[in-house]
Amino acid sequence: MSNPTVIEVVGESPAALAGLTLGDEVVAVNGIVPADVIEYQQLIDDPDPELTVRNPDGERLVMLTKGPGEPLGLRLSSSIFDRVQTCDNHCEFCFIYQLPPGMRKTLYLKDDDYRLSFLYGNFTTLTRFTELDLARVVEERLGPLYVSIHATDPGTRTRMLRNPRGATSLRWLRALLEHDIEVHGQIVLCPGINNGAVLEQTAAEIVARYPKLASVGIVPLGLSRYNTEPALRVHTAEDARSDLDIVHAWQEEALNRLGKRMFFASDELYLVAGVDLPAAESYEGFAQHENGIGMVRAFADELASLEGGTSSSLPVLTGEWRTIPSAPGEGYRAPRHVGDDPVAGEGTVGIVTGRYGAQALGPLLHRLEALAKRPLRLVPIENRFFGGNTAVAGLLVGADIIDMLAADTDPPARYLLPDVALSGDRFLDDVTLDEVRRRSPVPIIVTPATAGGLIEGAAA
Repeated sequence: MSNPTVIEVVGESPAALAGLTLGDEVVAVNGIVPADVIEYQQLIDDPDPELTVRNPDGERLVMLTKGPGEPLGLRLSSSIFDRVQTCDNHCEFCFIYQLPPGMRKTLYLKDDDYRLSFLYGNFTTLTRFTELDLARVVEERLGPLYVSIHATDPGTRTRMLRNPRGATSLRWLRALLEHDIEVHGQIVLCPGINNGAVLEQTAAEIVARYPKLASVGIVPLGLSRYNTEPALRVHTAEDARSDLDIVHAWQEEALNRLGKRMFFASDELYLVAGVDLPAAESYEGFAQHENGIGMVRAFADELASLEGGTSSSLPVLTGEWRTIPSAPGEGYRAPRHVGDDPVAGEGTVGIVTGRYGAQALGPLLHRLEALAKRPLRLVPIENRFFGGNTAVAGLLVGADIIDMLAADTDPPARYLLPDVALSGDRFLDDVTLDEVRRRSPVPIIVTPATAGGLIEGAAA
């Protein structure tokens, strides 16, 4: 058990008025040692809780005055206080196995913890799920959860997870759905392993056996240059078109049988296939937007709304950490950009992005220029750090951007950098935004990866 520490105290909140400060360790609430931020939040939602806290001066009991459900005004350093349930699968396609050595330790942590699925939208295979976990999820209604399915055939799933429990762990998925827990599924498509006929079988069995699934995202395998699995290969355009045909057919089947499309393919499959993306209504609320499903369509529709003088509502982040005030932003929810942006001059604006981003933004560039009232040009960056087919903006690293700056002999007046490439102003390769800015001849502005964010960054 590791006690969480206070990393934020809201001014004039019950916590501030009681004298709690940054760095205080939270040992217990009302005499109970919580296992995670979910249990902690439930305890502090009671009126007038008592916190046992510890700092270098010793341990003390803090009496707080607050109403039931009133925010305490604290944010903690971690979400899991006992121990993160690590993953005991050895999936051949796991991207963690494809990371280069020497990166920060947290990037190599494989979790398979349903609590992180609930809090942050992480996908779990359920191979370490237990009766006790099920009882808690059902009693506390911890949904939505996010489950990696990959294949429903027991033999195929066991092979993909390299874990004999892969053959049986989907029984927990059935149990969750039978108790009306909202669950979203995911299939990582590996050509020659679980696409084609296996995908057909998986889709058929999902419709028949797991009809209460809220959605199933279908994403292609990502390979870096550090992959050591000879059986793995990326999608060809023909593979992608064939798998999209299967997805579309089962969308229609699910719509006819269940009243919902159920299956949603990632933007990457459409881009690789060279096929137009579906209309917004086909995404049925963009339930897996953060999984790279519908991002391009949502961006295009947001742009159309801005052209019409209105603002569109963007898809909501998955996971529940935003409704649990004490939970820190971790992983994909970590603060992206925490500093101030420099003042930029007039002139052409360069949009830094990955290869897929350039493919999606290219047809929209003239429309973005009209709203920004600035000339724009795309600055696609080849991901040499990871290599393979890693072409999304969220995996851009500082070293590759620095190389781009050196090669750009006619720099624009400013560069726009998508915030999805950052975590606390640090890239995945541990290069900082400040380091990149020092190498740039012009200002670098960090913008949200939205149409509105891009236009605002270009026009400022």
